[in-house]
Amino acid sequence: MNISIETTTNLERRLTISVPSETFEGQITDRLGNAAKQVRLPGFRNGRVPMKEVRRRFGPSVRAEVAGELMQSTFMEAITAESFSPAGPPSLEVVKMDPGIDFEFTATFEVFPNIAVGDLSKIEVKRPEAAITEADVDAMAIKLRDQRAAWEPVERAAAEGDQVKVDFRGTRDGVEFPGGQGEGIEFEIGAGQMIEDFDTNARGLAAGENKTFDATFPDNYQAEDLQGQTVTFELTMQEVSARNVPELDEAFIKEFGVEEGTLEAFRTEVRANMGREMQTAVTNAVKGQVLDELTKLHEVQLPDTLVAKEIEALKQRMMQQLQMYGNDQALPGFDDELFRDEAQKRVTVGLVLNEITNIAEIEADAEKVRARIETIAEPYAQPEQVVNYYYSNEEQLQQIQMAVIEDQVIDHILESAKIETIEATYESVVAGTAIPSLDADEDDSAANEQDNDK
Repeated sequence: MNISIETTTNLERRLTISVPSETFEGQITDRLGNAAKQVRLPGFRNGRVPMKEVRRRFGPSVRAEVAGELMQSTFMEAITAESFSPAGPPSLEVVKMDPGIDFEFTATFEVFPNIAVGDLSKIEVKRPEAAITEADVDAMAIKLRDQRAAWEPVERAAAEGDQVKVDFRGTRDGVEFPGGQGEGIEFEIGAGQMIEDFDTNARGLAAGENKTFDATFPDNYQAEDLQGQTVTFELTMQEVSARNVPELDEAFIKEFGVEEGTLEAFRTEVRANMGREMQTAVTNAVKGQVLDELTKLHEVQLPDTLVAKEIEALKQRMMQQLQMYGNDQALPGFDDELFRDEAQKRVTVGLVLNEITNIAEIEADAEKVRARIETIAEPYAQPEQVVNYYYSNEEQLQQIQMAVIEDQVIDHILESAKIETIEATYESVVAGTAIPSLDADEDDSAANEQDNDK
C-alpha cells in the first residue's frame, strides 16, 4: 500500500492510496471462487459453473463490492500509519480499479484542529448565593397546593379566576365567520385565553344565563381577516367552577411521601427539595457563564463536518420540541443558517473542553458517577434496579461518565477563574434572573458613557 498526502485546506487532508493489483485481483478471484461453488445457473450442474462464466456474470458487481470494502479497510490502516485523527467520515472516490493495474482511490477528510488553551485565569463568572427563607417555604407550600387544586361547580356569577364552560355564536354583519362558534368551550376568566371583550362580557354571568355583545379583535390577532374587526357574539353560560385548593392537612402532606404527616416534617422536606433545586440552578448558571467565557477566550478553526453534524442535531431537537407541543403537522424545513452560530459555539466549547480534559488528565470519578446514577434512580419505586440497569448498559453508563467528566472539567476551570459572589433570592436563582445579563451590563455602560458626555 502506497500513500501520498495532500493538504487541501488548513484542516482538510486528501490521501491518495494505491493497493497492488495482485492484492486487489486476488480478493476478487477468491470472492468469485466462493460464489462459483454456490451459484446456480441454467445449463450447469450445481457447483460446476465455469469461472469464466461466473466472472462474466458477476465480475463487475464483485469488483465494486471488494473495492468498497478495501477502501474502508486500507483507509483505517493509512490513518493509523500516518497518525491522523479524522473529525468525521471520509469522502472516498475510486481513481483506478481496472484489471491489471494497481487499485487507487482518494480519501478526503477533515482533521481536528490544534487547540491552544487560553489563560483560564481571565475567565470571570458570577455565582448567585441565596438563603431559603420561611417566606420562600410558605410560597412553595401555596404553589404545591395550587398545583393540586380542583375545579368545582358553583352556583353564582362568574368572577376573576373562575373556570367557565360556554356556548357561543359569533357573526360579522349578520353572517357567521370561521372559528366564531363553539360548544362546551372552557376557559379561565382573566387568564388571557380569550380576547379581552369576550372575557369581560363572560364575567357576571351565572349558569343558564345568556348575553349578546359586540367584541373587537386585537390588531395582532392570529387570524388576519379578523384583526381589528368588530363582531357580535351570542353567549350562553353553561357552568361556572371555582378553584378548590386543598387544605395543608395530614392527607395532603402524605401525598408527597412525608409519612409523618406533620407540618414540620413537610416543611423540612420542601426546604430540602428547594435547596437541591437552587443548587442545580446555581451550578447551571455558573456552567453557562464558563462555557460562554471559553468561547470568547478561544478562536478555533472548526471542521465543517462537526459543525454540520451539530446543526443537524439542533434541527432534530427543534423538530422534537414542535412535535411535543402537538405541532407535528407539516413541520417546516429549517435553514441551516438559523442554527449555525449556536452550532459553532457548541463545537468550539466541545473541542476546548476536550483539550483541557486531556491536558489535565481528567477521568470520571467513580464515586461521582455512582452518586449521579443514584440521584437519577431515587424517584423510582425500586431504585436499585435502576442503578443496576445503568451499570449493565455500557452506552448509558458512558453517557453518565461523560457528563461527570464535563462537570469535573468545569470545576477544574473554576479553580483558576475569578468568581464574584452575587447576593440573590431563591426565586431569582431558580428563575435564572439572579445574574444581570451581559446585554444589560453593556446597555448600562453605554448609558453611563452618554451621561458622561453630557
